[in-house]
Amino acid sequence: MIGTFCVFMWYLVLILYMGQIKGVFGTYEPITYKTGCFLWGIIFIISGISIIRATRHPSQRQLTCAMLMNILCIIVAIISVILTVVELSTFESVSYRNYGQAKLGREISRVLLSFYSLEVSIAFTYTIFGCVGLCRKKEDAPTADTEEVEDAF
Repeated sequence: MIGTFCVFMWYLVLILYMGQIKGVFGTYEPITYKTGCFLWGIIFIISGISIIRATRHPSQRQLTCAMLMNILCIIVAIISVILTVVELSTFESVSYRNYGQAKLGREISRVLLSFYSLEVSIAFTYTIFGCVGLCRKKEDAPTADTEEVEDAF
């Protein structure tokens, strides 16, 4: 859901910044807009899909894939947090006509900053539980084989 929200916010920011009027001081194009940071929410969506697949069909391969996607999700979210903090800490003056759009875009970045932090914590939690699930699968596999051998005797 966080990934879907980020992608929709990207669409809003895209419409917002494309509608700017070139003024005396130029247009406001923050670093997160130039890098497509909001569009990275697709990685959050793919990570969520891999978690759902691993929950429905728990195998070692699915758990490993979900864990790797969560690690990628953590990395992307941390990069997004860094870029957003850099964007919010630097603000060049823009023309009077574009000031409202720049201010609204910065507010969207502030909201997304909290969602990136939430995504890091959720992905970190799922990564820990994925590691626990993989360790249990590895521990349970030999005991199941030994129980079958013992039952045969």
